[in-house]
Amino acid sequence: MATHDFILPPDFATKAPELSLPDGASEVVLHCCCAPCAGAVLETFYYNKLQPVVYFYNPNIHPQSEYEKRRDELMGLCQQLHFDFVVGNYDVATWLQAVKGHEDEPERSTRCELCFTYRLMQTARFALSQGIGLFTSTLATSRWKSKAQVDAAGMAAMTATGCHYWNYDWRKKGLAERRNHLVKALNFYNQTYCGCVFGRLNADKTRAQHRRASSAS
Repeated sequence: MATHDFILPPDFATKAPELSLPDGASEVVLHCCCAPCAGAVLETFYYNKLQPVVYFYNPNIHPQSEYEKRRDELMGLCQQLHFDFVVGNYDVATWLQAVKGHEDEPERSTRCELCFTYRLMQTARFALSQGIGLFTSTLATSRWKSKAQVDAAGMAAMTATGCHYWNYDWRKKGLAERRNHLVKALNFYNQTYCGCVFGRLNADKTRAQHRRASSAS
């Protein structure tokens, strides 16, 4: 794995929202999908001297080269912050079964909720295997994703496993703006689609439609 070396900006972790784990918890598993979505969240943990176990479980990401690029960049950031980083299995075939029948649906559809549920279910199981009873995710930091869907997936995973889902809103208290700032300040690879092959096809189709509309005007 070829990780990235980052030079943190001078203002990194000089201020951030106050944060503490809920219900007296001492540990949390933080499911992360990529460095752009995780940057401001990880900074907030770092500022508050909290040590999450960062879990990269994203078998939806296609192709494998894209998966490795996102994994390695996030790993580099976690190493810089001295956060534990664990990579889950890249079990694409099992993920495809989880969303089967919904391949042609758009973003924010049932396919996305099934995808979130599948990944957060595994996150909850991983947390319990480590003796940790709390998990959360950066999935809803992007404005392209439905927080309601992510929270529904997290609650489903909590109901099924007994591991508590922390539904903190990682967009509020200036974190959405900070996310965008850190993407530029740290020169993150900022992908143009969520990750899965179906989302990529939809994104390519939308861009092609915009190009045709622009050329026709």
